[in-house]
Amino acid sequence: MKNRILIVVTSCDITPAGKPTGLWLEEFTIPYQLFIDAGFKIDVVSIKGGKAPIDPRSNPNDEQSKEWLQAIDSLQSTLKLSQVKPESHDAVFFPGGHGTMFDLPNDPYINSLLRDYQENKKVISAVCHGPACFIGVTLENGSPLIAGRAATGFTNEEEMQAEQDKNMPFLLEDELLKNKANYIKANEWSDHIEIDGNLITGQNPQSSESVAKAIIKKLSK
Repeated sequence: MKNRILIVVTSCDITPAGKPTGLWLEEFTIPYQLFIDAGFKIDVVSIKGGKAPIDPRSNPNDEQSKEWLQAIDSLQSTLKLSQVKPESHDAVFFPGGHGTMFDLPNDPYINSLLRDYQENKKVISAVCHGPACFIGVTLENGSPLIAGRAATGFTNEEEMQAEQDKNMPFLLEDELLKNKANYIKANEWSDHIEIDGNLITGQNPQSSESVAKAIIKKLSK
């Protein structure tokens, strides 16, 4: 039986400043399609359930809409993360988008899920702003989940170049460092991932495919 992969997406569609936000679509659709093509079973959930918001800046063109039809359809009616049992899946993946910066950090269900995944050595993965899921997640001994572990995510430089640094509650790079990660970054907008045991992270949208392939490779062993 093929492994089941849980994909957790943001439910945040607008920032406190009133700017539209949500999931960065390609960070979801590209891995989703790769997982499906590899024969894996996928379940998509969001923090609040229901239709997951897509950042309008990442809306697909006509060709992408056709290519990503199945993936986009799976976002129309998601389950709540709180309804998911940790034992139901073998890997969890958090795609990014600026919405994640508002509803993933310090979420009690994420904390519980990731602690369980770490204790059972299941695959934990995230890309771009998805690593916001790690903020506030602690192990049973109280130490941060990512303490001392190689990880990456959207850099301060990339945030500034995207002109979103003033709209965010924090800079992801800074917060990952505060959570004691061994944060590693490459040049802005380059395809870069880090693999540390069961932890797989990608720096930016350009890293989405590489993260997905690393997840597939890890689950196929």
